[in-house]
Amino acid sequence: MRVSGSAAALCAATAVLVGGLLVAAPAQAAPAAACSGDRLSAAGAVRTDSTRVRFTVVNEGPACELRGFPTVALSGQGAPDRNTPLRVVPRGEARPVQLPQGGSASTVLTFTPVLGEADGFCASGAEPTTAPSLVVGVAGTGFQVAPSDGGQFALCGNSVRATAFR
Repeated sequence: MRVSGSAAALCAATAVLVGGLLVAAPAQAAPAAACSGDRLSAAGAVRTDSTRVRFTVVNEGPACELRGFPTVALSGQGAPDRNTPLRVVPRGEARPVQLPQGGSASTVLTFTPVLGEADGFCASGAEPTTAPSLVVGVAGTGFQVAPSDGGQFALCGNSVRATAFR
């Protein structure tokens, strides 16, 4: 019987002869489907210091893969059409995060600080912006969240730095 070169290579790639036993190579698991926003819940926006907030989502569905960076908008201005989108400046490299059912992933949002007390000021000379909540976009869904300490979000400018989900 004649075996072609490509068939022999395929056999060599999928099986290994170990101590006289033929052992098949382990099968690769299929990649998890992308997370769907309707299967995620927001665990909140926890202030880690005066300029940073950790936003966490929990997977309530089957295992999935979360990718990339969030979108962010200031909200709480009376109507969804009055939300103010912020430019997200990515920090670090986005890698897929495998989320089993009940698993969580977080991103850290960092704002340009408002300086001073009470009314505050921006080092750039711009007017400070405050909002009672944010809409954080993840996997096609927006989660409206308020700071964990009951305060408001305050920032200078129209951008936010965000780490990839991990």
